[in-house]
Amino acid sequence: MAYRDSNAERTTITRNLKELDSQTDNIYQSIVVVSKRANQINTGMQDELLSKLNEFASSTDNLEEIFENREQIEVSRYYERLPKPHAIALQEYEQEKLFWKLNPEKKD
Repeated sequence: MAYRDSNAERTTITRNLKELDSQTDNIYQSIVVVSKRANQINTGMQDELLSKLNEFASSTDNLEEIFENREQIEVSRYYERLPKPHAIALQEYEQEKLFWKLNPEKKD
């Protein structure tokens, strides 16, 4: 996924709300768009992490083996160092890389 190559912030920064709602003219709609994208990114990252960790899983429960599995620790550390999903989603939104479509309102 693109989050590996992302240069999104790894720390929290202050954002201008007027810039965030420039694409939708509604700050709440902008937040919904970004949060849904962040959820998609998070799901992808979790699936990938779990599949990599399952490669190192063993069928036996040995306490010594749990603490000594360095490969799992390194994989986990790599994912901890990546930018967080919300930062990646905000960067994509600011760079206008996101596409969204509004559902027409239901009329009774």
